[in-house]
Amino acid sequence: MLIIPAIDLKDGQCVRLRQGRMEEATTYGEDPVAMAGRWVEAGARRLHLVDLNGAFEGRPVNADAVNAIAARFPELPIQIGGGIRSRDTIKSYLDAGVSWVIIGTQAVREPQFVRDMCREFAGHIIVGLDARDGYVATDGWAEVSTMRAVALARHFAEDGVSAIVYTDISRDGMMNGVNIDSTVELASQGGVPVIASGGVTDIEDVQRLADVAASGIVGAITGRAIYEGRLDLSEAQTLCDTVARQRQPERSG
Repeated sequence: MLIIPAIDLKDGQCVRLRQGRMEEATTYGEDPVAMAGRWVEAGARRLHLVDLNGAFEGRPVNADAVNAIAARFPELPIQIGGGIRSRDTIKSYLDAGVSWVIIGTQAVREPQFVRDMCREFAGHIIVGLDARDGYVATDGWAEVSTMRAVALARHFAEDGVSAIVYTDISRDGMMNGVNIDSTVELASQGGVPVIASGGVTDIEDVQRLADVAASGIVGAITGRAIYEGRLDLSEAQTLCDTVARQRQPERSG
C-alpha cells in the first residue's frame, strides 16, 4: 500500500480544505513544485494533485502548476483530479506526463464518458468517488446524489478503470480518523482497487489501513496530517512496506 501525499491547488497555492469547503482553506505553500519536491525527498512514490478551482468551475484552472510538477519529476507517477470533464483535458494532462486522470463529477453524471475514456486511454483512468453516508457527492462536494458508492464502483469495474479514489467527505480535513469500514466495504465489494482518502490522521490510521489492505486497498492519500506534522510520510510508507512483506508468504502459500 502506498502513502500518497496530496497537493491541493487553489489559486496557484498549496492548500487544504475542511470537508471540501473552499471558504475553509488553509494555505501551506505558494510554490507547488517546491512542495512536490518536499514529498519526493521524503520518499513519496506517487503524488495526488487536485485542482480545487477546477472542481468547482468544471474546467482546468491550475493546469500550469500540474504540468510544472510533471515536468520537474518526469519519473514520478502523478494522478490529477478536479475539473476533468472532457477528452481534451485528459489528453492534455497525459501528454504533459501525468500518469492518471481522476474523473469525479462527470463519472456520476455521464457514466458513458468513463467507458469511452477507458477505451481510448486504457490504464490511465481513475474514478473519484466522494461519499457522505455511502452516497456519492459531486460538484466539489457541493451536492449529494442518490447513488451508492459500491454500486457505482461495480459499474466502473466493468469499464476497466485503474482504481477508485474513495473519499469519505465527512472525515476529510477533519483529522478525526479514516472510515475503515466503508473503505473496506468498497474495496471488497466494488471490484476495483481502492485508494483511500479522507481522515488519514496518524500512524495508527495507517496501521489500520495496512492491516486490511489485502481487501483491495492499494493506497492511502494524506494531506493535512503530513502538512501539520502529525504523520511522518517516510515512517508511514516504511510501515506499509513492512506489513506487505510480512503478509507475502501468506499470499504465495
